[in-house]
Amino acid sequence: MTIHSLVVTSVALLIAASPAVALTTVQLKSGASLEAEVIAEKADRIVVDLGFTVVTVPRDEIESLKTKETTGIELAADTTDLFRVAANLPVLSVKENVDRVGEAVVLIRTPVGLGSGFFIHSSGYFVTNEHVIAGEYNITVTQFRRGAAELEKVQFNKVRIVALDSRLDLALLKIEDAGPVLFPTVPLGDGGSINDGQSVFAIGSPLGLDRTVSQGIVSARARPLDGQLYIQTTTQINPGNSGGPLFNLRGEVVGVNNMKAMQVGIEGLNFAIPTPVLKNFLRNRDSFAFDPRNPNAGYRYLEPPQAVKAAAKPPAVPAPASDSKTANP
Repeated sequence: MTIHSLVVTSVALLIAASPAVALTTVQLKSGASLEAEVIAEKADRIVVDLGFTVVTVPRDEIESLKTKETTGIELAADTTDLFRVAANLPVLSVKENVDRVGEAVVLIRTPVGLGSGFFIHSSGYFVTNEHVIAGEYNITVTQFRRGAAELEKVQFNKVRIVALDSRLDLALLKIEDAGPVLFPTVPLGDGGSINDGQSVFAIGSPLGLDRTVSQGIVSARARPLDGQLYIQTTTQINPGNSGGPLFNLRGEVVGVNNMKAMQVGIEGLNFAIPTPVLKNFLRNRDSFAFDPRNPNAGYRYLEPPQAVKAAAKPPAVPAPASDSKTANP
């Protein structure tokens, strides 16, 4: 069998009462405010659950957002983390989850291939596999936004490599030409909560077929391969899914899809990098910082052209000795 590569800090509150629900205070520019559970975040709006109805709030009308528990204990934000986590998200169907998190999954193209990725920060930071962008600097990202009447494909051409590591097969990038746009993000889940047999699903662009959804189960939550642990899943992963998210039914990213077993007669052996590995990579991104001046940092350096040596002339053959004193012309 061969393995083929594809392309807010949480605060623990130990409370003896019933599980706390994370509520968000939405302060509007008009001076009014509301307190509700945020159930979806989009580029131009957020959707909150007031208990008896669901309300969509345009981001242009929002002054600030502050998350706290129902116990009144506020959750302090830690700006050192680029990613976010979410508490007590409801279990939804795959279709409902796709509607909630689909806009945060992107298509990544380079001159030699394509892959997938997902936003972790509203300012444009996103994650993918290192092998998707290894050796490339001409990177484009396509986001799929749901407009009022149609789906919009928005392409960004100015993408900066922030950090990457070939051993972990992870890369952090940032869109630089988005302007004031806020991108939808997905929360990172807890790797310890994954169980064998648990339902999971993936969103990506296998073979360039964007927004493809595949569903499966966790076959093994910690499969050792080449000295590292991976999530083994039956969720179909194909070339182009690389770097895309593997979700649980709460809409949390539990892994980063990166490879599958490819051999005649082999099916359903797909692998993802667990979120604890991703979180550690993001928290220590300065240690994995990309430097274009370092030839080992990701750029591909071609061998310089070599001068072609002229063919050596054969040695001169001496003329045979002659008895006559005058040589023939």
